[in-house]
Amino acid sequence: MKIALLGAGFIARFYATTLHSQRRKDHIHLVYSRKRSTAQQFAGDFNLQHSTDDMEAAINHPDTEVVLIALPNHLHLTAVKLAVKAGKSILCTKPLGRTAEEAKTMLDLVEKKGVFAGYLEDLCYTPKILKSIKAVSSGAIGRVLWTKSREAHPGPHSDWFWNKELSGGGAIIDLACHCVEIGRNLIGKNIRPLEVMCWAGTQVHPIEAEDHAIGLVKYANGAIGQFEVSWTFRGGMDLRDEVMGTEGSIWLNSFLRTGFEMYVAGNKQGYVAEKAEQQSGWLFPVGDEAHELGYPHMFTDMFDAIEENRLPQETFYDGYVVNAILDAALLSANSRKWEPVKLEDWRGIHQQETEMEIATYDDHYFLIKKEMLPNGTHKLILKDKQSGAIIQKEITAI
Repeated sequence: MKIALLGAGFIARFYATTLHSQRRKDHIHLVYSRKRSTAQQFAGDFNLQHSTDDMEAAINHPDTEVVLIALPNHLHLTAVKLAVKAGKSILCTKPLGRTAEEAKTMLDLVEKKGVFAGYLEDLCYTPKILKSIKAVSSGAIGRVLWTKSREAHPGPHSDWFWNKELSGGGAIIDLACHCVEIGRNLIGKNIRPLEVMCWAGTQVHPIEAEDHAIGLVKYANGAIGQFEVSWTFRGGMDLRDEVMGTEGSIWLNSFLRTGFEMYVAGNKQGYVAEKAEQQSGWLFPVGDEAHELGYPHMFTDMFDAIEENRLPQETFYDGYVVNAILDAALLSANSRKWEPVKLEDWRGIHQQETEMEIATYDDHYFLIKKEMLPNGTHKLILKDKQSGAIIQKEITAI
């Protein structure tokens, strides 16, 4: 498929590098940038046929089949409107909108027109996350009780990120969109997010938005999704995820410490990895950044979905739900209390909080815990079903 890429900045270069590597058949034929010189330079760097500073012309080019939006947040709605009008398939980078209201407008536009619309949430497509989702879905770790997702780095690359009006917020809108959607994939997208408690602060930078935040998202089945996001972290980009279930746990480190470490005495290394702050001393390069960040799997899913006439893993509806959760987080950061997630359109299941699953040991006791002691015996912690008394018992075998 021939792609019109809208945007020529940092994320656009990641997209182009991914799409034009490893002999992929879908390719960018045209790039749009608000500055003609930037578009021309980008086209030269990636050997593209066309470049323009006219967004509408890029979308309506007769060869354009897919519109790939890699623009600042405040331009997403404009681009979606033009692409819908042209009847072109749309792929939009995260976050979908600056607010849930803006995201809902885009969702309604694409669904009314019936055009394909994919939400480019790359961190939900990393190899480790995809394998974790599969493990959780198979029941490998039991019922998910808690997820924790962290993204922290020294701050974004472009000036518009730091402008609250243009971006819609700070670290929450920029980074928590990743963390929240990772949590939804692991807890279950059909499980309704109910409310959010969030702390946010502006600790370092002279900006109106937050540069650090921690939040809890409570879901209808009792699970908790936790996010930790920061533009104040020094030392590179830290991407970590954890999942705790009733029968197991998952721990992931996707970027900062992946088993690739290098010591450089001078300043000859050059580019190390996204958000790296130094080129000498102990460095933590990433072997294939695009792969580790999920871009190849993401685009494969998107273009396969277009060809197969199905929904991709990440849709505009997912982007809308994420924006609604982030809206509640921003409200909570100001109110200092739990804030409800307001969803005008909920398409998942309607359920009450899941009751605690209690393991039975025998007719008289519930099982709280069992473990092996250093001497080889086994200890059981039991609760009497009648009296409620908690006792312990040691046995030689189980």
